[in-house]
Amino acid sequence: MPSPATLLSKRANRLLRQGSLVIACVVLALFEAPLALPAGLQLSQKHTIRHEIDQLEDAWRTAVVNGNTTALDGLLADDYLAITPSGTLQNKEQTLDNVRQGRIKFTTLDLSDRKVRLYGTTALVTSLAEVAGTASDEELKGSFRYTRVYVRNTQGKWKVVSFEASRIREPGEHIEHK
Repeated sequence: MPSPATLLSKRANRLLRQGSLVIACVVLALFEAPLALPAGLQLSQKHTIRHEIDQLEDAWRTAVVNGNTTALDGLLADDYLAITPSGTLQNKEQTLDNVRQGRIKFTTLDLSDRKVRLYGTTALVTSLAEVAGTASDEELKGSFRYTRVYVRNTQGKWKVVSFEASRIREPGEHIEHK
């Protein structure tokens, strides 16, 4: 009989084939975490991993603000997928091209309220971003919440596999339906 980890990995692979990257990451994070991280993981080990993820988040911020696609390329997994605040999907190449061509440009990107949660070889980051800049020649300004998912690859490197951002609406602010 296959082990629980094998069964869960097969389920995650099936979800990935069906295009559900975020769901697959959550399945792996929630169910493989007890198998990947021993219950006795030292607090210092958790602290070290969180510090490493914090450094990667800072590197991502610096790369995006400076339009450094070489640094971004190194941070993003080959199968990276983003859900933008407008609900569109972007893969790694589209994201890099948008930065390279100046279709997305940040003049301000202040991050706060960062939380890093660890699930085995997966790290889930949530944060608040105060943003100013342009996106497709339109002003981009406001507060956003985002979630970024990192997975440690077989070489031991953390890579961003998923990102999703949502605009924070002011009380009483309504969404325009087109």
